[in-house]
Amino acid sequence: MISNAGAPRYRRADHQAIAQFIGEGEKVLDVGCGDGQLMELLQAELKVRARGLEISQSGVNRCLAKGLSVVQGDADEDLPVYPDNAFDVAILSKTVQEMSRPAAVLRELSRIAPKIVVSFRNYGHWRVRWSLLTTGRMPTLGSSGPWYSEGARRICTAQDFADLAETLDLTIVKAAAISGARADESSLSKLNWLSEEVVFVLERR
Repeated sequence: MISNAGAPRYRRADHQAIAQFIGEGEKVLDVGCGDGQLMELLQAELKVRARGLEISQSGVNRCLAKGLSVVQGDADEDLPVYPDNAFDVAILSKTVQEMSRPAAVLRELSRIAPKIVVSFRNYGHWRVRWSLLTTGRMPTLGSSGPWYSEGARRICTAQDFADLAETLDLTIVKAAAISGARADESSLSKLNWLSEEVVFVLERR
């Protein structure tokens, strides 16, 4: 099957940003890998050894149709089966805010891999703050449904995530804004105010 992973028009901005923090040939676990677009990109450009974990059967089927290595499972429950240091990098690409137990998932991933790369929507962005101030309602940031809809995201800011990392004894080695095709390193306070989407690179202490 012909993959479109190499075509820039098919790449998500956060996938391109994440790729900048992955080393060539690394062993990667993509948690919540969806249809495998990020795995395709990393294999094509960096020759990584990628494995995926995906909860939806449709996502698993699409990955398998592309020849990707993926298993069906729920990260909130199934990560303990992975051995310590099984991977070089674990990735959560717009996944952490969908989880029932994000702290537990991050704790498990820090055991499975020495480096974790996480991207998510930042509800600390100034437009979100202004919208909340002027309307009295929490913006959805990319979600078409109301806050109470099934699958509603956990609302957190870049600072919230940094606080969680500190609680879990994870060091933030990189923090960057996702803008277009690039991830620009920035200070946490700047990210929290100005970036709608962010990517963090964490390492265990």
